[in-house]
Amino acid sequence: MITPAYAQRMARYNRWQNENLYGSAGRLPASELTRNRGAFFGSIQETLCHLVITDQLWLHRFDPAKPPPRAKSIAESATAIADWDEMKRERQVLDATIIAWADKLDLRWLDRELEWYSMAKQRKMTNRGSDLLAHLFNHQTHHRGQVHCMLTQAGVKPDDTDLTCMDLHPLD
Repeated sequence: MITPAYAQRMARYNRWQNENLYGSAGRLPASELTRNRGAFFGSIQETLCHLVITDQLWLHRFDPAKPPPRAKSIAESATAIADWDEMKRERQVLDATIIAWADKLDLRWLDRELEWYSMAKQRKMTNRGSDLLAHLFNHQTHHRGQVHCMLTQAGVKPDDTDLTCMDLHPLD
């Protein structure tokens, strides 16, 4: 069952893993960050950019008071932030925002039906909040796995990724 405690833990896991991957990627020259490695979004930077944009989109869907992402399509999501340092800053702010949002989450939100527009399906969709939250965290993990693979191919080994190892690292 998805609970507020689960959301809070996963939000912190998300930040921990983003710090891990951005720190590892930051050891590479720009040419390696933007090199097309055959992943769905091409490069390390484009995949990480897609995650920033889609996390912003989901947060906006969850709380319309949050700003919408600057990309208006999935295709744009990979290139909407071209500057590496700017993207890192946006990621850090976004991770803090996700944690703050999760810290205020209650069971009523998780159980309610949310209507949202799918860019992929080009139609309105309706799902329970808990299912959409699980999707957010699953989507992050999916694409971070791709980034981890690309970093490994580039000769950089990220740190632990297992959720069970998170408690071994100070977070807050």
